[in-house]
Amino acid sequence: MKYLILIPDGMADYPVEELGNLTPMQKANKPMMDALASKSLVGKVSNVPEGMVPESDTANMAILSFDPKVYSKGRSPLEAVSMGIEMKPDETAYRCNVVTLTEEQERYEDRIIVDHSADEISTEEADQLIKTLEAELGNDMRKFYTGVSYRHCLIWKNSDDKYNFMRPHDILGKRIGEYLPRVEDGGSEFLELMKKSYDILKDHPVNLARKARGLKPANSAWLWSPGKKPQLPSFKQKWGLDAAVISAVDLIKGIGLCAEMQSIDVEGATGNVHTNYTGKANAAIEAFKAGKELVYVHVEGPDECGHRAEIENKVKSIELIDSKILAPVYEYLKNCGEPFKIMVLPDHPTPICKRTHTMDAVPFFIYSSEADKVGCDTFDEFTTEKMNYYVENGYTLMDILTQK
Repeated sequence: MKYLILIPDGMADYPVEELGNLTPMQKANKPMMDALASKSLVGKVSNVPEGMVPESDTANMAILSFDPKVYSKGRSPLEAVSMGIEMKPDETAYRCNVVTLTEEQERYEDRIIVDHSADEISTEEADQLIKTLEAELGNDMRKFYTGVSYRHCLIWKNSDDKYNFMRPHDILGKRIGEYLPRVEDGGSEFLELMKKSYDILKDHPVNLARKARGLKPANSAWLWSPGKKPQLPSFKQKWGLDAAVISAVDLIKGIGLCAEMQSIDVEGATGNVHTNYTGKANAAIEAFKAGKELVYVHVEGPDECGHRAEIENKVKSIELIDSKILAPVYEYLKNCGEPFKIMVLPDHPTPICKRTHTMDAVPFFIYSSEADKVGCDTFDEFTTEKMNYYVENGYTLMDILTQK
């Protein structure tokens, strides 16, 4: 048996007025998802336990069968693992976004956060900024590492791994003062670093060149999601399946590596709508040909479009995932001579109207080449709701997927 798990990150949404009060899933032309869902086990699942933050680390960990309440230590340590950083027990990893703040205000606290991704800055440009921050703010206790696009990592010795930071994508368009680390809560070092980063980055040559091209500057670091070195059980030992993960996002790669899955890089995979969809499909097919029994394909595009309120791009990303990833991998599996199952679901919703993640249950289907079921004609948030099949804990999905 071969298994494909396809995660269009953040695909679920709410009705959008500009789409005729349809969701992007309803609006998208996705014949492959709809065809498979019509013959599948279909329902809704909650991947994020009550009381936890609806982040991709929590949700994807659950889909891979690891109870987030037991194993979640924050997303940053997982990203650090993916980046090849060997964390020591006394070190804490922090996500270090390079963000866009307004510049006309005199006080840092009065600035407004415009974009958590600085117009999805290129990794090459961001690398120059992170190297500058390392030169100016790095020392024996802390070190900056370049990640992908706007997502980077800070490793800090003997630092607070429980500090409650605000997620930057939750406060877009808001004055940052009330969301910054608070001195009275022990956040003075974090606040000082973020303020200094603005002074260092606002006139950096990279940002001056970006503004000259009409792009948003990445003029401040924003710290969040701290955590210690993660520990996950071996996926292969738990399920007896040789597995691989394919993603452009360090977080997802890190989960896979911590679970001793193979992480497969795809040239041109970006983490946004403009990614190498065909490359991801080919990588999945080649992984199956090489003997992998389960391939976990994660696509970040719908999530980024939700954060950026890009309605047409969110619809487009769903259509491209359907036509360029799901359809060709399905065709391969159908002709490979072995039985197979396909599970498709977003990890969490990223509604365009909110520009952040929500706790809502997400639609899923599980297709089996060996047993057609009566599913729903279209795969979306509302047709799956009508199936009256609800999985309370996402970390039990693997049990359902692998049952005979």
